[in-house]
Amino acid sequence: MSRTTRFSGPALKDRVPGGPDGRRMLLVNFIDKCGTGLWSTAMALYFTYVTGLGLGQVGLLVAVSGAAGIAGAPLGGVLADRFPLIRVLICTQLLRSAALLALLTTDDYALLVLISAAGALPDRATNVLTKLYAARVAGPDRIRYQAVNRTTSNIGWTLGGLGAAGALAVGTTTAFHLLLIGDALSYLVMAALTLRCAEPPAPASRIAASSTDPAPTTKPSSPWRDRGFLAFTAGDAVLFLHDSILQVALPLWIVHATDAPVGLAPLLMVANSALVVLFQVPLARFAPTTEAARRLFRPVAALFAVSTLAVAASALGGQTLAVTALVTGTVALTFAEMLHTIASWEISVALAPDDAQGAYLGVHGLAQSTQRCAGPLLMTGLVAAGPLAWPVLGAALVATAAAQSGLVRRRLLRTSLSVPKVTVSEH
Repeated sequence: MSRTTRFSGPALKDRVPGGPDGRRMLLVNFIDKCGTGLWSTAMALYFTYVTGLGLGQVGLLVAVSGAAGIAGAPLGGVLADRFPLIRVLICTQLLRSAALLALLTTDDYALLVLISAAGALPDRATNVLTKLYAARVAGPDRIRYQAVNRTTSNIGWTLGGLGAAGALAVGTTTAFHLLLIGDALSYLVMAALTLRCAEPPAPASRIAASSTDPAPTTKPSSPWRDRGFLAFTAGDAVLFLHDSILQVALPLWIVHATDAPVGLAPLLMVANSALVVLFQVPLARFAPTTEAARRLFRPVAALFAVSTLAVAASALGGQTLAVTALVTGTVALTFAEMLHTIASWEISVALAPDDAQGAYLGVHGLAQSTQRCAGPLLMTGLVAAGPLAWPVLGAALVATAAAQSGLVRRRLLRTSLSVPKVTVSEH
């Protein structure tokens, strides 16, 4: 798979790359997000009102399951390199369904923590597996495919959240159970649809190696020994803080530091989702090559700077200024999020060697998993620190984006000087 191949003819003829299987997998992902939107919105309330857990117990349960889920991304990637991708994906879907249904069988706290942690592993692994599937089924059109995939994800998540809101308005134990069962059933439907998908073609070098050397004497590349790739993953973990900024920092900031109405917080999240649905696919055209994707770190840095400065300005006083600044900051943050997602997706796939593509993408999945665990804590500290903390955060994000650009530029230069497609570790 070429790192610099531009979008080819099929992408122009088909609105969705990847053929029938690619479209079917998009439907699978849409159902996934609908079901996840149903359950994730109500999860904390379920544990509070149905199983009778205290606030501290719920927090610990979520933290433990989140920490356990970190291992899911690299584990899923390793399994995808050793077994057929479709089979591994179906297994994760069935395990996610089983873990959810198991929650219905007990109110014991230790078992609830254990079940939640066990369910987090296949949940995080699924993200890597669907990314790997997209890379293989869409080929050089993978950026557009991922953009369409992310758009459908936002639509599905929104629909699931609306469904959960309706059920939560009822507020009965039966309503909570139906939300959980609905999410579990969505995984079963996904497994049935995935079963109809053909196994995507493996990278060319893997096929050649397996046919000419059935008992290879060399070990496959390891992302854990690749300092350059680990550095790129660490940088992405920092840039993925846009997720925690939107979901954690901005709502808290609105309440504790500005004169903006509290109702603005959910409206900003709706605006974020709407912008992603409208612009994620069109923006994909700005990264037809890996080098073009690398150059996106420049506008990403600028947008992060605008966003953080605008949010800081929202605390200067007055409702009009606060609302205007927060809307400006959210729009800038959303475009930074979309451009960073495009760059991160393309570069992580391009830097993964064919003989260990799953393992590399699994390790890269740690960026989002780590951000989900550490990001909320960092954001609460940021809000407590006051307005001056926002420019500091902006400077850190700008510096990280610049470092990512430089790292990838050196990596691509070294690789271009090498005839075979290999991974060059920066030792």
